[in-house]
Amino acid sequence: MNLFNLSLKFNGFPIEKAKNLLDAIQKKNETERITHIETKKQDIVSFHLEHNSFYKAFAKDANPNDWKSIPVMSKRKLQQPLSERLSDGFTTKNVYINKTSGSSGDPFIFAKDKFCHALTWAGFIDRYAWFTIDFNSSKQARFYGIPLNKIGYYKERFKDFLSKRYRFSVFDLSDSQLEKNLNTFKNTKFDYINGYTSSIVQFAKFLHRKNIILKTVCPTLKACIVTSEMLFKEDKTLLETQFGIPIINEYGAAELGLIAFQNTKNEWIVNTQDLYIEILDENNRVLPYGEEGRVVITSLYNKAHPFIRYDLGDIGKLSKESTPNKPILESLIGRTNDIVNLPSGKKAAGLTFYYVTKTVIENDGNVKEFIIEQLTLDTFKISYTSAYELPEDKLIAIKIAISKYLEPNLKVNFERKVTLVRSNRGKLKQFKSFL
Repeated sequence: MNLFNLSLKFNGFPIEKAKNLLDAIQKKNETERITHIETKKQDIVSFHLEHNSFYKAFAKDANPNDWKSIPVMSKRKLQQPLSERLSDGFTTKNVYINKTSGSSGDPFIFAKDKFCHALTWAGFIDRYAWFTIDFNSSKQARFYGIPLNKIGYYKERFKDFLSKRYRFSVFDLSDSQLEKNLNTFKNTKFDYINGYTSSIVQFAKFLHRKNIILKTVCPTLKACIVTSEMLFKEDKTLLETQFGIPIINEYGAAELGLIAFQNTKNEWIVNTQDLYIEILDENNRVLPYGEEGRVVITSLYNKAHPFIRYDLGDIGKLSKESTPNKPILESLIGRTNDIVNLPSGKKAAGLTFYYVTKTVIENDGNVKEFIIEQLTLDTFKISYTSAYELPEDKLIAIKIAISKYLEPNLKVNFERKVTLVRSNRGKLKQFKSFL
């Protein structure tokens, strides 16, 4: 039974229509695809200039026929109530709503119209099929976080059931927990692994210490897809060695969907079907292939909410072998996360703080930026900028969340600042350990 496709349809996401469009785009020849992208760029700008008052005010001098006139949009610009950013005809009742991870330190709530969201899933389904992975039938070993409140927890568990996923905790990466993970692999016919890079790497290091190749204990495994964090060359080698399967690098963002996906030739292929990707310098000029700059992306089909020349907060470089029809991402710098070490000996993924900082994110856009620093084994500091001081009940809620997701008796200090220190590339790293 195609439970995954049925769940999308049940929730109003027209997945078959999206698949048909994706197929039609892929069948275009080189000239037709270039024309298609240029047309969609103009169309989406024209649509939002006409139907979105937020974008009309933001891009008042924009000319859809002159791409250089289109302003670059920062995450901070989007930190205002969602209702003020939706296009005509769209409300919070008829769109897909989510929150960014805050990995760049600039969290906000966003929306996608239902066809755009279906197109995102169609892209994932298409790319995973490169490695004979089927969302409706392939069993996934999932290394992701999960909300610990009852509603959020059971909602994710239900989604896991529909998507044939078994979720491993990234909040506990101790040897005792990893041993349990290993036993689950021994007794489950998983087809592939998917999840946060740092958590999966910790599992591979555990296997290395035990001199175990995962494929030998779980022969059904076909591939491992890592996402959300940087995959360094030495870590990829470790994963290939200890898992005995292809390691696939995925690059995406909640607000945009799939940005790049590694193919069977180890090329990191950029998604040109529903996104337009640019690499810009500090003056918003497009850089040639082979030069490193800011990753700026346009969502070509999101009519509910504008993501036009949207600065994702990452630094990347397209290969010199790229073409307009086949841009290849050569390198990516951004969203790297440290491992959190705790007094009990427990380790957790740096992205654990994604779930903690959900308690900080408010729809009124009060908190603009935040960073979390581990000062000592049991002491953390949260620095943030905001329109007004976080109230005591919010601070208590954050401490409770940290205690729940990490462990009790940790010291958490808060400091409200006017500005936060950024890297020389303008990147604000959300978590930093001084251990």
